[in-house]
Parts: sequence; C-alpha cells; structure tokens
Amino acid sequence: MKILDRNINVIDGKDDLVKLAKFDKFPIFMGCVNHKASKDINIDMEWSISKGNGIIQLIKLIPLDILYKSDHNSGVVGGIWLSHHKYFANFIIKFDPNSVLEIGGGHGILSREVKKSNNVDWTIVEPNPSPAPGVKTKFIKSFFDENFQSNDSYDTIIHSHVFEHIYYPDKFLLNISKFLKNGQKLIFSIPNMEEMLKRKYTNCLNFEHTYFITEPYVEYLLSKYGFRLIEKQYFKKDHSIFFAYVKDDHVEQSLLPEQIFTHNKKIFLEYIKYYEDQIQKLNKKIKLIPKKNKLFLFGAHIFSQFLIKCGLETKNIVCLLDNDKNKHNKRLYGTKLKVNSPKILKNIMYPIIILKAGVYNEEIKKDILSNINSKVIFWE
Repeated sequence: MKILDRNINVIDGKDDLVKLAKFDKFPIFMGCVNHKASKDINIDMEWSISKGNGIIQLIKLIPLDILYKSDHNSGVVGGIWLSHHKYFANFIIKFDPNSVLEIGGGHGILSREVKKSNNVDWTIVEPNPSPAPGVKTKFIKSFFDENFQSNDSYDTIIHSHVFEHIYYPDKFLLNISKFLKNGQKLIFSIPNMEEMLKRKYTNCLNFEHTYFITEPYVEYLLSKYGFRLIEKQYFKKDHSIFFAYVKDDHVEQSLLPEQIFTHNKKIFLEYIKYYEDQIQKLNKKIKLIPKKNKLFLFGAHIFSQFLIKCGLETKNIVCLLDNDKNKHNKRLYGTKLKVNSPKILKNIMYPIIILKAGVYNEEIKKDILSNINSKVIFWE
C-alpha cells in the first residue's frame, strides 16, 4: 500500500505545517472483520498544524480505495443518527429542492426522510452504496471529483457528514462550484468538531476525519468559491451543524479569526493530555477490579481503537459490546477483541462497562440500564 503524503495545508495550499502529535501503528479501518489480525494494516497517525491558518490535519493519508473498501455502518445505527437524518431532512425541505445530487449518501436514509414530505428527484453518487430499507433512490457507484459527469441536471447538491472525509476540501468545493450555477444551492451537514474536541470525543479526528473542519474554515472556503450563506442550524450542542448556501459569484471573501492557530493548538493538546491521564486512571482501576465483576468495553469502532492505542490495558476485558448486529461475532480491526451484543449482560451481576462514546453515551446507558441490566456500572 502506498501512503499518500499531504504536506501542504488543506485550506490555502501552503507548505507551513508543523508537527503536533503522533500515534504509532494505528489501525486504518474503523469497522469489524472476520480475517486474522495479522492481515490488519496499521500505520503511524501523524497530526500537524498550519502556522499560517491553524488548520489541524493528518500528514499521511490512506488511499481512498483502501480506506473505504468496506462500510462500517457509521450514521446508520442508533436513535441519535435517525433523529439527525429527520432534522436535516426538515432543514433541506425548507429550501424546496426539485432535483438533488447527494454526494456520499451510502445508505440513502436522508433521501427516504425527505421523500416522506416532498417527492424530490434524488440521485446519490457513492463509491459503496448500501441502501437502507425503504430507500427508493437512484445510485451512481462513483466518487464525486473533477471527472464526475452526469447527463441529468440538478438544482441542489447535498452532502451529510462527507465534507470532513474529503482529503482536499479546497478542490472539492471548486468542483462543486463548477457544477452549480448562480442561484442553485449547496446544503450540507458536518460534525460539530469544535465542540467534539473540547468535550474530548474520540471520534473527532482519525484516518477518515483527517482535518479539523470548524465553522470559520467552512465560511472561509465557501465564500472563496462563490457561495453565500442562507442559513445555519445546530443539531444538539455537540453533534452536527447544518449549512444552506446559494451560489453567488458576488459574495465577499470571509476572513479567519486572528487567534485561530493558538486556539486550535490549545484545545488539541488539551485533548491529548486528557487521554494520557484518563488511560493511567483507567488502568489503575482495572487492576483493582474484584474477580466477581466482569469488564467490558463499549463500541466496536474508533471509540475503542483510540483508547487501546493510547495504552488501555485489554487483557481483562471480556469482549467489546455494540448495538450493531452486523458487528456481532466479529473482531474489531486493529485489536484482538471480539464483539457481542449488550444483551449478554442480562444475567451478569454488576458488570462494568468502559464507555467513551461521546454524544452517544446517554443513549447507550439508557438502553442498557432500562432494557438489559439495571445493575451495570459505567466508567465514563
């Protein structure tokens, strides 16, 4: 596998990156597999920051055809994600699209939710389509890039939790800008990375979320390519931000905050220090667990991979727990841990679960305590 070097910053293309942190031998895939651990690929995850504009980003990247070879069902399972899709669908409907091109809508749930109210002509361009039940939408199996072409016309481009996955956002927006005409719209949802990093969520930055895309950078890049902001809406305080833009060649270029470098570096280094301290505390607690208690780790995803690569002791962990039935009886990539349903806790006395799933913590706890075992002890 040939690693891609991204030695220029993704906001203005300058060679002004300085190193911030490195995680040795990090797994490149967030999902679950059946193959042997010896086949897993792990490479160094190296983070840098631009001295000029403060963008935090990965230096080395995984080729897209390898990184997205398989789906890990992000954004499909769970009440919060379904709520996100419903709220975002209502946000989209306000702008009355007639013909939509959605970039990266692998499961098509967003199109399904919009079509419940509006019979919109909807096409999805996606390299790994996996339509959810009830989705009746046209799929084009492809990446959206400078080579993408279509015989159909669209008045709105939509993407949901895609922007943070794009390796070169500047070029991505240039391609979208060329694709749309003045007066046509671009509507999208991104994770609220500012809040996620402040709250120490482990799914904020990784091999898929390769740069710290926050509101100032969105506004800077969108104005650069002739998009005027119509409306912005927050979904929860720490989950997502919805943006609606219209193509307008006369929009003024926005500016980045003067202290953005200092601000971003501070919260990133605080995040690193927090987990150095947390892992030490967790490992001390693990050593003191009575034999009558059984220890589990929730989340067959980046949540657990990050903790383990930061040094979490795993030899006393019975298994991983996850609500996604497609992950059950498989192994989390980059680890030796197998995955089971939380239902296995039903007859266990006072099981302990390490839970570091960010915004999803409360949803997970409520389900387990109410429906499976009210005596579970959570370490958050």
